[in-house]
Amino acid sequence: SICIFLLPQVLLVLGMQKIHADQEMIGKISAAGQLMQCSASLDVLFLLDGSYSIGKGSFERSKHFAGKLCDALDIRPDRVRVGMIQFSSTPHLEFPLDSYLTKQEVKERIKRTVFRGGSTETGRALKYILHKGFPGGRNSSVPEVLIIISDGKSQGSTAVPAMQVKERHITVFAVGIKFPRWEELQVLASESTDQHVFFAGDADDAANGLYSTLTGSVCSASAPGCKVESHPCERRTLETVKELAGNYVCWKGLKQPNAVRASLCPFYRWKRVLIKHPSRCFRTVCPEPCDSQPCQNGGTCVPEGLDKYHCLCPVGYGGDIHCAPKLSLECGVDLLFLMDSSAGVTLEGFLRYKAFLKRFLQAVMGRDSPMNVGVAQYDNNIRIPIEVGQHKDAFSFMKSIDALNFSGGGTLTGRALWYVAQHGFRSTPVFADVQDDLPRVVVLLTDSRSQDPVAEAAKYARDRGLFLIGVGSSFVRAELAEVTGNPKQTIVYSDPQDLFNRIPELQRRICSVDSPEGCQAQSLDLAFAVDASAGVGLEDFLWLKDFVRSSHLHFSINRDVTQIALVVYGSQPHTVFALDTHTSNSALLQAIDQAPFLGDSASAGSALLHIYGDVMTVQKGARPGVNKVVVVLTNGGGMEDAATPAQQLRDNGILVFVVVIGDAQRDTLLRVAGSPSYLVHISSYEDLQYYQDLIIERICEEAKSPVNLCKPNPCMNQGVCILRPGGYRCECHGWEGPHCESRVLRGDSPRSAVLPPHSHVQRSSTGLWHFSRAPRHTKK
Repeated sequence: SICIFLLPQVLLVLGMQKIHADQEMIGKISAAGQLMQCSASLDVLFLLDGSYSIGKGSFERSKHFAGKLCDALDIRPDRVRVGMIQFSSTPHLEFPLDSYLTKQEVKERIKRTVFRGGSTETGRALKYILHKGFPGGRNSSVPEVLIIISDGKSQGSTAVPAMQVKERHITVFAVGIKFPRWEELQVLASESTDQHVFFAGDADDAANGLYSTLTGSVCSASAPGCKVESHPCERRTLETVKELAGNYVCWKGLKQPNAVRASLCPFYRWKRVLIKHPSRCFRTVCPEPCDSQPCQNGGTCVPEGLDKYHCLCPVGYGGDIHCAPKLSLECGVDLLFLMDSSAGVTLEGFLRYKAFLKRFLQAVMGRDSPMNVGVAQYDNNIRIPIEVGQHKDAFSFMKSIDALNFSGGGTLTGRALWYVAQHGFRSTPVFADVQDDLPRVVVLLTDSRSQDPVAEAAKYARDRGLFLIGVGSSFVRAELAEVTGNPKQTIVYSDPQDLFNRIPELQRRICSVDSPEGCQAQSLDLAFAVDASAGVGLEDFLWLKDFVRSSHLHFSINRDVTQIALVVYGSQPHTVFALDTHTSNSALLQAIDQAPFLGDSASAGSALLHIYGDVMTVQKGARPGVNKVVVVLTNGGGMEDAATPAQQLRDNGILVFVVVIGDAQRDTLLRVAGSPSYLVHISSYEDLQYYQDLIIERICEEAKSPVNLCKPNPCMNQGVCILRPGGYRCECHGWEGPHCESRVLRGDSPRSAVLPPHSHVQRSSTGLWHFSRAPRHTKK
C-alpha cells in the first residue's frame, strides 16, 4: 500500500527544500515532473492534515498539491484508484477509493473538501487506517500507497502507529507543508526517507520524486532515455528558539530586614531561526530535444515538452525548421548597394551597414542565384569597390565587404546618384553577344541628409530605367521619398537593430521591380473593418479611410476578380457597402468617401461577428471557392471581445489581418490575429501609408493559397455543404435550390444542385438565381 501525507505550507521566496543543481537541471526536473504518468494497478490514499496549526490557507495549498499529484496518476477503475481522509482531532473519511473513478471526478471532489480545524492527532489518524484499512480499496490485492500531507507537528507520538502501518507493506510518502518538522516526517515515511519525503511547495518536483521512487517497483518504466539521478539537497524549516540577549542590573533582597543588593540578571528573547537538514533528492531527468543543439546559424532552440521543439531563427534564416539559410531571391536583377560612408553616418553606422549587407547576402545569395550584386560607397567622392556581378558566391563577396573602409567626408548623395546612373552598371556580359537586360536596382543606404540637391539626380536615374529603393531612419524619410519618387519604395527603420529586421521587406521590394503591384489577377473577397469609434477620433479616422481608398487601387474590382466590402464600427457595426455592391474601382472610391464616423465606444468583436454572419455570406455576394480576407484597422481599443469571433472566421477559412496604430496590448492583438504574421503594428497614422505595400503583398499571398469550397459554408438555411469532385453540393432540409435559398412548397421535394468551384450567383429580374463559372486568371 502507498500512503501520501500532505502538509500545508506558506509559499515563501525562500523555499523549504532546495536541490543543489544549476537552473537548467532544475528546469529539466520540473519539466519531467509535469509529464510523469504512473500507470499501474494501485490504491492511493491521501491523508490530509486539516488542523489549526496548518490553517485554512495552507490547507487550500495542500488540496492544490493533491490535485496536481493526481495529474501524474492514471486514474481509472482498473489502474489507479484514489481516496482521501482529512485528520485533525479526529480522522474524517472524505471519500473512499471506489467513489470516483476518473481523474476529473477525483480532482473536482478534492476541490470541494472543506477545512475542519482542530488539534494535530496524526497518530490517531494512522490507527484509523490500521483499523479500517484503505476504505473502498482492493484489500491488498494491489500495492497500497499512503501520501501524508502535514506540517509534522503532531500533538501525540507517531512512531509506533507509523511503524505498524509500514509493517503492513503500505508504502508511505510524507509531504511537508508550511514550515514542516522534517524529523517527524522522516519517522512517518518509508525507508529510505530521502526517497519518500517531499515538500508540497513545488508540486512538479514532488510529483517527479514520487514517480522516481515508484518507477520500477510499481509504476511502468519511464520514457526511453530518462533516468533517475541523485542530487544533494537541503530541507529547511523555521523554529522558535530562546536565546540569551544579555544581562541587566536587578535588585535582590537579603535575609537581613530592609537590606537589598545589586546584581546582574539574564535577559532572554525568542526568535525564529532557519534550521537546515542536508539530504539527497532522487529525481527523474529526461533528455530534452534542445540538448542536441539542433538549431543552426545562431538560432535559439525552444523546447516544447520532452520530445518537441522549435527554432527562433535570426533574420535571413528559416529555410527549414533548423534555421537553414533562406532560399535565394527568385527574381533576376542587377543590384547595386549605394552605401553612405560620410561623416554624417559615423563609423558606427558604416560598420552597421557592412553587417547589414553581409546578413542580407547570407539570406538571399545562393550558389545559383539569378541576381548580380555590387557595392558603391560615397562621401565627397563616389567609388565602386565591388562591381555588379563581380562575385557569384556569398563567401568571396563578404570578404570584399570586410575590406571596405570608412572615409568620413561630406554627404553628397545627389552627386552619387548622377554617378551610378551613368557608371554603376558597366559589368561586361559573360558572352559579348549576350545583352544583359536584367532590371537594374539601386538600394541607397543612408542615415544622413544630403548636402547637395537630390531630386534632379534621382529623376535622371529613374528616367534611365533604374529602380530606386531607399533605406534609412525616420530622420531622412522625406529625402528618401524624394529620391525614390514613391514613398512605397522607402524602407524606414525605427532603431539600429530594426534595420536587420527589414531584410525580408527589402527582398520583396527588390523583386517587385518587374512585377505588377497588388494582385490584379487574383480572385479575392476582401472586407475592411474600420474602427470609427471615439477612441480613434475623426481626424485619425480620415487617415484610415485614406488607407482603404488607396488600397483598392491595387485590385481589379469586378465580379470575376476582386470584391471589396467596407464595415465601420463603434459599439455596433455598420455595413457601408457589401461585397457585391460595387463592380468598378470608380464606384468603390465614391462609396468609401461616404463612410460615416460613428464616435462612440469600440467593439471589434461585434464587427467581426457581423462580418461572419452578414458580409462573408453567399446571399451578400461572397463567392464559394474564392479566398476571403478581413483587414481590421484599429488603434487597439475594444479588441478584448474579438479573439473568439476572429477564431470563428479562421475556422471557416477566412483570414483575419490586424493593423493597429499606436500603443496597444500586443497579447490581446495576437489572440485576434492568430499569428504574428498577420499582425502589423504601426507607430502613427502618418506612417500607415508606408506599410501599405507590405499589407497588400501579404493579402495577395493569401489569395494564392488553396481554398476549401465549403468554408465558409455557402449553403443557407442550415444547409450542409458536401464536397464533390470539381465542386460541392448543398444538402437542404425544408429548402431547395443550389444554396438552399428557396423554401419547399407543400408537395415539392427538396433538391440539391452540384456547383463547380468559382461559381457566380446572380439574381435575375424574375427573382431566379443564375450560376456561371468565373474565369480563372493567371498572372502573366
